[in-house]
Amino acid sequence: MSRESTETRHRALVRSGAGIGHNRHVAPTVEITPSTPYVELDRQVWTRLSGTTPLPLTDADVERLRGLGDPIDLAEVDAVYRPLSRLLNLYVEASKNLHKASTTFLGEDSGGTPFVIGIAGSVAVGKSTTARLLRELLARWPETPHVELVTTDGFLLPNAELARRGLMERKGFPESYDRRALIRFLSKVKAGQDEVRVPVYDHVTYDIVPDAEIVVRRPDVLIVEGLNVLQPAHPTPVGTSDLAVSDFFDFSIYVDARSSVVRQWYIDRFLSLRATAFTRPESYFHKFAPLSDAEATARSAAIWDSINAPNLVQNILPTRSRATLVLTKGADHSIQRMRLRKL
Repeated sequence: MSRESTETRHRALVRSGAGIGHNRHVAPTVEITPSTPYVELDRQVWTRLSGTTPLPLTDADVERLRGLGDPIDLAEVDAVYRPLSRLLNLYVEASKNLHKASTTFLGEDSGGTPFVIGIAGSVAVGKSTTARLLRELLARWPETPHVELVTTDGFLLPNAELARRGLMERKGFPESYDRRALIRFLSKVKAGQDEVRVPVYDHVTYDIVPDAEIVVRRPDVLIVEGLNVLQPAHPTPVGTSDLAVSDFFDFSIYVDARSSVVRQWYIDRFLSLRATAFTRPESYFHKFAPLSDAEATARSAAIWDSINAPNLVQNILPTRSRATLVLTKGADHSIQRMRLRKL
């Protein structure tokens, strides 16, 4: 059979619903593009893939999990995150089966290690909400009752150290993190250590909390969320490469949106924080609380243009193509397209 006829048959099988398991009666149209390593799905097609996927959340759950300025609702969770939790559940099960086959072949049993999911994207794009929702949904699957979430904020250098290095205006850039500590943490997790400790970051004081830590205890799934988690390894002076954070991921997600849209979301969030968290005397940004709407808008726009936009363009956006799945949002925060890397 020719390559062309094989690809034609492949597309026909997908359009007929073959291979979708319990959803064969739905017959969604999935665009398989042979020239790229991705499957492109629009929102309507993706939603149909959920079928009878169980474990819906409630309105109260969504209210508790969504981030500031993110108007996500239960309908969005059912349409997008419920099928995504099923997809991840399939990946986790496949990983476990591969581990069993591998240990049988090698004649040893290491007891398994957590399935690690990385979530990347710009400031204010909503990746924290995505991470919290997936933690909640995955924990409702019987195969993965223990799901932990760690953000790379805990691996930022303390403000005093950033100031010493002249990096306070580059907070969130790759050089502002203790990358070695993050790599050590992930190495221990993947080695199956019983307890691994993570520093705590306080968004109000805008700094690492001294002597505070989170203890991660052998979860079924570990979600790691952060701006730069998909960056490739850095070359060393001797011509070799260090480990990359993404080397420890079994699945990765990039939350995407047009930069102009995310800029507006950032400004909107800044205005909301000005009237809430910034009013607290201990807040690092307390000085912005008295600003008028016009002053706060101008100030937040300047912060975005001078710090967050360059970081996005130089460091974050170039890692999008490294993700297993790209979730693309529209201006209303809803996810409109999904791009899944082919196996």
